[in-house]
Amino acid sequence: MSWDFFVPVCVGDLVKTGGINQYVVQDVVPVKQLPSHLSKFKAALRSQGPSCILEHFDTGYSVLQHFNSLELGTKEDALELLVQVVNGLAVSLPTVLTSSSLSAAERKEKLNAVKMSVFLLCKLTESLESFSYRQNIVTAPGKGNKKGKGGEGLLQWDSERESVLQALVQLLQLDIRSLWSLSLVEEEFISCVTCCCYKLLENPTIGHVKNKPTRDCIIHLLGVLITKYNHLLGASVKVIQMLQHFEQLSSVFAQAVSVWSTEYGVRAVIGEVIREIGQKSSEELAREGSGVKAFASFLSEVGGLVPELMIPNISVLITHLEGESHTMRVAVCEVLGEILVRVLCGDGLQESGRADRDRFFDILQEHLHDTHSHVRARVLQVFTRIVNSKALPLCKYSEVMELAVGRLMDKSINAVKSAIQLLAAFIAHNPYSCKLSSADLKKPLEKEMAKLREMKEKLEGKAPVAVIKASELWAAMEPELLVTVRTTLEHTSEAEREQEDEEEGDVEEEKSEDDDDRATAVKIAQYLRVNKYRNAVKLCIKAHDWFPESEMFAALSTVTPESLMDTLGLIFKGSDEDASEDTQNLPPTPQKEGDKEGEDGELKKQEMLVQYLRDTETFSLQVERAIFIINNMLYWKTTSVVQEAVQFCVTVHEFSVANSISGVRKMLPLVWSTDAAIKDAVVQAYRRLYLNPQGDTIRMKAQTLVDNLSELMVDASLGTIQCLEEIVQEFFGSGSNLQLTVIQVLWERFTGKRESSVIQKRAAVLLLGMAARAEREVVLSNLDTLCSVALGEKVTEDFLLARDTAITICSITDHVRQSKGAPFRLPQDHQLFTCLTQAVAEGVVMEDPYWQSFMEQAVRLIYFLAESPDQLCSRLLQRSARLLLDQITEGDEVNKDVSQMHDGSQVSTDQEEQVNCVCLAQLLALCGCVAFWQVSHLERSVSAELRRRRGETEEREEKEKRPGSKAKQVANESTMEDELGLIGASAEDTEAELIRKICETELLAEENLLSVFLPLLVKVCSSRGRYSHPQLTTAACLALSQYMMISPSVCEDNIRLMFTVLERSNLPVVRANAIIALGDLTVRFPNILEPWTQNLYARLSDEVPSVRQTAVTVLTQLVLKDVLKVKGQVSEVAVLLIDPEPQITSLALNFFNELATKDNAIYNLLPDIISRLSDPERGMSSEDFNTIMKQLFSYITKERQTESLVEKMCQRFRTAKTERQWCDLATSLSLLSMCERGFKRLQECWECYSDKLTEPGVYQPLLSITAKLRRGAKPQFKSQVDDFEKRLTAVHTRGLENVESPEMDENQGEDGSAEKTSARTPLPTRGRQKSRRGQTKSSVSSQNDSFVTPQKSRKSKKPAITFSSDEEEEDNDDAVMAESETPKVTTPISRSSRRTRLRN
Repeated sequence: MSWDFFVPVCVGDLVKTGGINQYVVQDVVPVKQLPSHLSKFKAALRSQGPSCILEHFDTGYSVLQHFNSLELGTKEDALELLVQVVNGLAVSLPTVLTSSSLSAAERKEKLNAVKMSVFLLCKLTESLESFSYRQNIVTAPGKGNKKGKGGEGLLQWDSERESVLQALVQLLQLDIRSLWSLSLVEEEFISCVTCCCYKLLENPTIGHVKNKPTRDCIIHLLGVLITKYNHLLGASVKVIQMLQHFEQLSSVFAQAVSVWSTEYGVRAVIGEVIREIGQKSSEELAREGSGVKAFASFLSEVGGLVPELMIPNISVLITHLEGESHTMRVAVCEVLGEILVRVLCGDGLQESGRADRDRFFDILQEHLHDTHSHVRARVLQVFTRIVNSKALPLCKYSEVMELAVGRLMDKSINAVKSAIQLLAAFIAHNPYSCKLSSADLKKPLEKEMAKLREMKEKLEGKAPVAVIKASELWAAMEPELLVTVRTTLEHTSEAEREQEDEEEGDVEEEKSEDDDDRATAVKIAQYLRVNKYRNAVKLCIKAHDWFPESEMFAALSTVTPESLMDTLGLIFKGSDEDASEDTQNLPPTPQKEGDKEGEDGELKKQEMLVQYLRDTETFSLQVERAIFIINNMLYWKTTSVVQEAVQFCVTVHEFSVANSISGVRKMLPLVWSTDAAIKDAVVQAYRRLYLNPQGDTIRMKAQTLVDNLSELMVDASLGTIQCLEEIVQEFFGSGSNLQLTVIQVLWERFTGKRESSVIQKRAAVLLLGMAARAEREVVLSNLDTLCSVALGEKVTEDFLLARDTAITICSITDHVRQSKGAPFRLPQDHQLFTCLTQAVAEGVVMEDPYWQSFMEQAVRLIYFLAESPDQLCSRLLQRSARLLLDQITEGDEVNKDVSQMHDGSQVSTDQEEQVNCVCLAQLLALCGCVAFWQVSHLERSVSAELRRRRGETEEREEKEKRPGSKAKQVANESTMEDELGLIGASAEDTEAELIRKICETELLAEENLLSVFLPLLVKVCSSRGRYSHPQLTTAACLALSQYMMISPSVCEDNIRLMFTVLERSNLPVVRANAIIALGDLTVRFPNILEPWTQNLYARLSDEVPSVRQTAVTVLTQLVLKDVLKVKGQVSEVAVLLIDPEPQITSLALNFFNELATKDNAIYNLLPDIISRLSDPERGMSSEDFNTIMKQLFSYITKERQTESLVEKMCQRFRTAKTERQWCDLATSLSLLSMCERGFKRLQECWECYSDKLTEPGVYQPLLSITAKLRRGAKPQFKSQVDDFEKRLTAVHTRGLENVESPEMDENQGEDGSAEKTSARTPLPTRGRQKSRRGQTKSSVSSQNDSFVTPQKSRKSKKPAITFSSDEEEEDNDDAVMAESETPKVTTPISRSSRRTRLRN
């Protein structure tokens, strides 16, 4: 063979004239002859084997040339032949390659066969891949029936693609490099195969599960090329390039890189790819189409597959944490998380590993404060995975926990949800004990810390102290001291003498303090120890003069350096020797080395215990803070956050965290949520916590369930119990096999058959009532048991149990069950009513704090269940009053006996003063309760019974008429229906009138017992000084309000007294009760209460938080239910947005949130609210005003509303009296979400505020408007904003008169014009009017009228924007202000007056 085959760069190059000995295609077979040539090719393959490709290459090449013109069958035949050739080569080459007698000709022949077959197979594969992709685009998925041959071929190609790749893998796995000279495989051959692989990877469906075999074959083929054919660098570059253009390949290449580095051992490929990604600049990644999403996904996938191989290259990636691409930051943080979870974890890390781990944790903690919310959320998720994998070091728990709690306040919903999940993971996997609260941990911690201090003090006392001997110290200081002695004795200079004289003076002063030679010696030794040698020497010299007989200073009779040094040495060393002798006289304390080590070990254990307790306390405090914050999230508007909060509460409760019950109770009202997802989450949570108990037997499960529910009901409010009824009722109505056993356990607890506490009894009877809602017989068949246990002789011992029993019995009444049949009632002589009336009457003369709550439920039960309840309650009132009178009589007899014993010297007090105030209060409360339920009984039960009986009568009459003529009935059917409708409406009106008449004339008639107590109630309420007992005043006011519900006449007679009590009572509870009562009266008699609305709003500024809270709650209900008309007084509610009490602030915020759902409600109120809040007499600070307005303006979202508000507020600049009001109006304008239409309106109203721009408080807010408008504005609009800003700045800096004239001249385009125009170039007539108005300043200002918007502007034919407030306020112009708020002396608007004032 004399020619060589060179793999061409382009397929067409093979038909061109080649170089010396280069193969060129001689004959391109026509399309029609290709099938016959392929048959010859096939026959040659059978006879000659794979070497036949040398002769039939032109046939294969012709298939490539005519590919688009060939039928699919011909293409498939060619593909099959080429696959067989490659497989044949893969089988035959191993023997050839291992043969030692391979000639050059044979080597060239095999090499050409390999290159030809691989070239043709790869190119044909690429063509078929492109064809199948086009077919996939053209063929619609839903048109399978219309698929032609192309559709079938597409399916075949998907199945045959894998066989092509397997053939190439088998061939290239062989060591065919020896076929090339010097084993250097040409680059074109490698590129031919790799281009085919990368072409296949471009298929959008390559990542699908069905293509996994094809994907794996491509990965392994590229792995072979990398390991054996030096394709490492090319693969790295190609990975980066394809990731930029094909985002779906991120997971495919991540898997490929993982396989290449692990199975093929090419770890360098990860380094190459990561370095390429790391070298991408932030600007490059920020460009569209940069593949940043694919890069990020690739890094995350690789980090999850081979995290250990990412560590050597992580420094390259960390640079992206400082870049602008948040997607890359997320990817790097996820890689760090995988490394921390799977590599840098455990206790066996070396120092370098620990350092890297801590550094990575610090990086993640920093990015919990990332500027992008997505990064913060993903980092929180990374930490959640770390905590769940128990890879977080103990030393990091407190830091990360604190950061997670802080992220609960994040603005991003995703970050908040991720923070909740992280905190739940902390609680589920924490190394501390969560069952103890921080309060419980405080005492043990203090105790152990005290014990640790004692151990340290004890050990320090026993520990030998390293002591330096005095002789050693003396030897160290002796040379320097000798120099000082000689210098002192020589007196070399005058300055030193003066200094010595001063020191001698100091020594003289010391002499007066030291009385003996020993004290002086101690002072000298102290000087020597602190290196004050000169002082020591001088004092030593003087000491000989002071104490000539002392033995210590006897050697100084002749002062020489030697004698002075000897004396100092004796003093210094002798003092320490004396101290050492003293210590030697103490008894020896020998200490063994083992004891010392044991004490050190105990000290370390104690330190570890203290540290553990301290960490536990910190963790507990953080958990309590998190629980408090997340509990408040249960009522957020975002459904997903509420669901996460519910799940967190469940997790916390399952792990028995302290205070976890608070969240479980707080989420209970969400069973009434209108959001089905939230309601279902709460129901499932309670079912998981309480209604799926664990136990071996049904009995044990029932007991566990009852214990769980009883725990939930301890100290539960009435609202909580009502919410729990929904869930428990669902359980008892679900047909569970636990129902009968649970009810049996509840009865055993209630009756005392099983030992139980009082609280458990109360919980049991309430749960029985909840079960009775599903099945009435649960309670009805055991009424005798309820009466004997809770309402019998011992009822006065526990009124709370009696109250709960009454609530339970109420569950069988028609009012609760809403039955439509005949009313279910019990006779008056039933044991139940006997027990109830006796208990209530006896309790009147007792001072039990729980009697009143029992009485209210007892009276309610009587009216719900008894026949003729009014008669029962009348007898009850008589009996109670008689018992109270008997008590008064007994008191009088005692007083008489006392007065006789004192010989009548003391006058007995009035009878009224002998009444027990508590008992009288309870009697009045009973009267009020009976009056309220009597009215309710008439309007609900009696009225409903009348309707029922009327319906039965009409139905009976209808049946009697049926035997009549059918034809006549059909003819008159419509007439009869009309008549029946009229008759029904008339009957209902008659019944309602009857009920109203009974309330007005009979309930408080003289023969009715209720009327007897009304004068007493009025007297107690009106005589605050005489009846000052708090409970009596409270009960009387509440009872009087209940009496006022009876009829309009009673309400009118006592309404002034009730409002007097509301305003003047010094008891907050009385004022709060009065607000609630007046709210009910407003609903019942709105016309009577309407003039008093202002007095109700006044309580919003009450000094007591509880009264304010009650007031805002009541007014919210009245306003939102359209009982009260929304007026300017709503500004008082707006003030509560800055109330110091967070609960009141929340209620006020909820009020405006609900009010915003009504069309234009807040928009209509805003002008009045601004006027009232900016009134100087109110004295509100600017910060508070801004806070309120910022919240209110957040509800203005429509452009029309914004535009209208801009105009209204600009007009109010004219009536504003003070600079503070100008500033408030400007601030309000800046808080609006200004739109283009609003900005134009602001320009048009330039003359309203232009003369006030010299004030910084007006200028700065208006300037901020331009800054907001400039963001994202179109060029044309942006230029308008810039011009407006220049005008603002010019007027602010130079004054109005210095700015407008030149500008107006320029705007008008006339030289020397004297007319003054505004920024919007108004009509000349308006300009002349303003000039004249400026000239007549004195006449205008002397008038007593407020300035009104000019008539010209009001008559201009502009499209009017009207809302409901405009209709209400058309008589008061745009600026709606009270008469007292309207300024009497206004600020003239004319520019001449403004200039004059500025000059002055």
